[in-house]
Amino acid sequence: AKYGILTELLPPEKLVAANGWIEGLTVVSIILGTVLGGALISPRIASVLLAIDIPRIDTGIETPAEAAIIVIAAIYVIAAIFNLFIPDTGARYGQQQTNPLLLMRDFYTCFTALWKDKLGQISLAVTTLFWGAGATLQFLVLQWAAVHLGLPLDKGALLQGITAVGVALGAVIAGRFISLKRSVDVLPAGIAMGIVVIGMIFVTSTPVVYALLIVIGAMAGFFVVPMNALLQHRGYVLLSAGHSIAVQNFNENISILLMLALYSAMIKADVHINTIIVSFGAFVVAAMLAVMLRHRYNQSRGDSLHLIGMKTSRQRGYP
Repeated sequence: AKYGILTELLPPEKLVAANGWIEGLTVVSIILGTVLGGALISPRIASVLLAIDIPRIDTGIETPAEAAIIVIAAIYVIAAIFNLFIPDTGARYGQQQTNPLLLMRDFYTCFTALWKDKLGQISLAVTTLFWGAGATLQFLVLQWAAVHLGLPLDKGALLQGITAVGVALGAVIAGRFISLKRSVDVLPAGIAMGIVVIGMIFVTSTPVVYALLIVIGAMAGFFVVPMNALLQHRGYVLLSAGHSIAVQNFNENISILLMLALYSAMIKADVHINTIIVSFGAFVVAAMLAVMLRHRYNQSRGDSLHLIGMKTSRQRGYP
């Protein structure tokens, strides 16, 4: 919903910047939430929370976990209050189908519309690859940290947070310097990311590891944010915000399932982590190269970049 509403609130030229800020702030909130969660269950903070007494009211809060849940619930209430200040976008949608068969047919129509669109297929391919690769990379980092650095699971998880910081940094940079018109110019960053991932097998120094993971995360954030904005724009023009997000999420989750299944199969087969990393990086490079070649082919058959910024829908039935 947070991504879909952007196309209704903002003009196309501001989508990249908005996506950059949302992506960056989402990562920051995840990190802060992790830190807050750890603090809430610490003995010192928990004792302070449990010492709070409301006269004549028995709260029934007796454990650190219960106190932490109350704090988290309060944060959710504050977030809900903020949502009340989101302005009315003015978008009004017609009656939607409820018949499962008609819903499936409707979804298939939307699915094919995005994949047939010259710009939609490029951005959808990139975001699909990003989420599948990103989910796999989280597990790769843990296994790699154990083998190369001798880090236990809890300390290896810190590396995931460092990668997330890189993603936030790359997202903000993309939002600041890349316009929607130039969104396809970031595709080479995906190839570079795959190459840098392969470089993980040569690193054993902890400071270098931190720097490398920040670079990998930054490259990922830098190329996925403009692609996400382009996909939102084309999806909104061709279909609607909701239909577009549904197709995007379907593809991304299928990618996550397939890539994690492949990773699990390689682990079960006792494939060395270095071989998995090289295979993973090579796949990302090959996939991004294929996307770039496809875009070049599309352009050779007719310029599609002029469609970026177009605000009118070409298909009926999707308000």
